[in-house]
Amino acid sequence: MTDRSYPNRPFLAVSAAIIRDGHVLIVRRATPPAANRFSLPGGVVEAGEPLHEALRREIEEETALAIEPVALAGWREVIARDADEKVERHFVILAFAARWIKGEPVLNEELAEARWIRPAELRDLPTTDGLAEIVAAAFDRMKEVG
Repeated sequence: MTDRSYPNRPFLAVSAAIIRDGHVLIVRRATPPAANRFSLPGGVVEAGEPLHEALRREIEEETALAIEPVALAGWREVIARDADEKVERHFVILAFAARWIKGEPVLNEELAEARWIRPAELRDLPTTDGLAEIVAAAFDRMKEVG
């Protein structure tokens, strides 16, 4: 059990739809609660840490990439319950559209795989809930800002 298991409050997290040449980076999680599902890289915001700094740090820790956060693309809430219906995990995830700056993915122990894909390819993969909608929104935000 980690300090994030059976919490008394939700944890705030950030993720990034990193866009590069019409592709988005997706990662396959190696550990629960989303083991073997594709999602966006990211993680928990630390107390006192601005969101964009948390996003840059988490992306660097998980993938070794440098990014530029652009705009909020949406949010998701993940609530996992155990067999007794007790809340085992609760995360509120703010998903950002981000530009790739440099680097190639180097995965940490939380990730099993990384792929640069076109958004349409998501339909053929096991993903976290709402991933396709967040990715579509991220591409829209990038078009809006140029």
